[in-house]
Amino acid sequence: MPALKLFGRKWLAATDDLVYPGLFELFIRIVWLILIGIACARYYEDTWNCRLGGELVRVYLLGEAVMLGIVTLLILIIIRHSARGAIMDTHARRCVEPLLLVKILMLLPEIGWNILGTLWIFGQSVECNHESYSITVVEALVFFDWILIGLSIFGLALVFDPIGSLEKKQLENSVEHGKISRIWLRRFKFLWWMRKDESANETFQQVAGLLTALFRGTDLVPSDMMAGCILLRVRQKRETHELRKLNLIAHPKYTSDGNKIFSRAPNWMSLEAAHHFLQLSIASYGWLFVVYQHTCTGCFRLIRGMRCCACFRRKRNIILDDNCCLCYLSGVKYLSKISEDDILFASFKNHLCEIPFCVMVDHKTASIVVIIRGSLSLRDIITDFTASSDLFECPGIPSGSMAHKGMIIGVKVILKQLENYKVLERAFAMYPNYHLTITGHSLGAGLAILLGLLMRPRYPELRVYAYATPAGLLSREAARITEEFVLTVGLGDDLVMRLSVDSTENLRTSLLTTLHACRLPKYRVVLNGFGYALFGVPERDLTKTWANYNIINTIPGQSPLLTKHNDVDKIIERDITKRRYSKMKLFNAGRILHIVRCKLEKTEGKSKKQFAKERKYEMRWAQAEEFIKLTVMPRMLLDHLPENIEKALATLLEQQNDIPYYFDP
Repeated sequence: MPALKLFGRKWLAATDDLVYPGLFELFIRIVWLILIGIACARYYEDTWNCRLGGELVRVYLLGEAVMLGIVTLLILIIIRHSARGAIMDTHARRCVEPLLLVKILMLLPEIGWNILGTLWIFGQSVECNHESYSITVVEALVFFDWILIGLSIFGLALVFDPIGSLEKKQLENSVEHGKISRIWLRRFKFLWWMRKDESANETFQQVAGLLTALFRGTDLVPSDMMAGCILLRVRQKRETHELRKLNLIAHPKYTSDGNKIFSRAPNWMSLEAAHHFLQLSIASYGWLFVVYQHTCTGCFRLIRGMRCCACFRRKRNIILDDNCCLCYLSGVKYLSKISEDDILFASFKNHLCEIPFCVMVDHKTASIVVIIRGSLSLRDIITDFTASSDLFECPGIPSGSMAHKGMIIGVKVILKQLENYKVLERAFAMYPNYHLTITGHSLGAGLAILLGLLMRPRYPELRVYAYATPAGLLSREAARITEEFVLTVGLGDDLVMRLSVDSTENLRTSLLTTLHACRLPKYRVVLNGFGYALFGVPERDLTKTWANYNIINTIPGQSPLLTKHNDVDKIIERDITKRRYSKMKLFNAGRILHIVRCKLEKTEGKSKKQFAKERKYEMRWAQAEEFIKLTVMPRMLLDHLPENIEKALATLLEQQNDIPYYFDP
């Protein structure tokens, strides 16, 4: 950071990004130079015995060795200069751009020389006695040199930025925003398999606008994002330590006692029910989840539920867009342990804002269950990214309520399919005493809550079990209403439960200010990051990572790292006011049961330590406001996975029988 400027444009790399790629290329170049040297030492004298073209072989070998030596020296110098200075200290790396320009231009003579070598070696220009000289060695050198040149060109292609033109930088922000949005839009449309999806243009425009608003003018490159996340983890840990010393951190009370947690909750809210419906939610992921869980034996587990040439047979119930052997349905049956007769409807159509779901009869809980799948494809991710707030109107919520736009579109598609095929009418005609339950994980959880709001006027006893619900779902007043019929379950540091447009914009700002405060070069930050992943963040790095001023601002309501460098502060503030993309801050929904792993205080006694080893998870009721800040934590991705949430609920159920009477959290 900032981005490299070469050939009149910006690239997706910075001057401090060349250390590790340079070391990789340096290794290859040195190995190649050694091979060229061995070839010269072994075969150079033999070329004098060639009947034709011996001088061409000698010229090629010597020329190739000279160019390799020059490029290797250039790479060494570039690595040395790229490793200088902190992330924002571009002056220390001022020589990198001209040196890199020379290295790139060296590709032209390398390509030209290898073309000549190819014509000489593989043509009729060289004839040597194979007993005294093996031309195969030189042919191999020419061939692999093309591979080396190809890798260099591929590296340039990776860091090419179509938005990186330096022309017309004085355009108004609205014009520049529109120009960059159109480039993002062309990128999405390049994905040809999405062109035929309904609402594709509108969805792509929404996502393009969001990404443009987030990153336009920030001058961030991909490596900055990685380094910034590592630094944010260190910064957050230091802030926590400082606030803990000042006793400014509130410690919420968790317990593993389900009786205490659910004593004032309705009967349908229980650990048993949450665990049961999570297993059904996992079933919506179908055969892919079976193969994911059982890599070696997954196919054999699915075969029992598959039907060969099922597309030519009459189906018992409505199954849409499954393959000819009903593999997806087989996965649903295997994971849910429910017979095919009880799966009344299943749509496996997966388009933009159209998510697979199924309707089944659950005799164990006397429920008709609508199960909506979470994100599993690129189309689902695009739906997640259509995250602007849009008007969401339905009976029972305040007028003017807002919700996640992509999910609004998706839930309307689901509702339309349910009405067209009269799925619920048929289900309740067969089972009139059953009640309606909707469940889902991740994206499916958000859709389940919105579908519950739309269907509640017709089914007032409806219940929703949502797992790892995205944070940017509903406006706050509408989210409060969902607490009456929605149980949301979240685990630990789940990223998605804290992910919204607002939290992402705040994270971007924190990332920029953190990068400005760092005193280490980027290659050191990345190297330290691998160490943090394996061994945690050491205490010494909490202070040595930063420049020589206090980066901790303990005044509530103010942003840390903005106490110095007023010019940077103004730039960041100006960007924020111009780029608030969402019309309204959106929140998580439902009554939120937050589960965490047990942590021991050092002052605790031995008997309590032994008890804590058995009590692996604790829980409490949380508020949606607690999930508005996006933090970088080691398990933020793992805690989102459904199998980890299922393990936590299963462990909590086991712990209920072992809770001693004296336990007081």
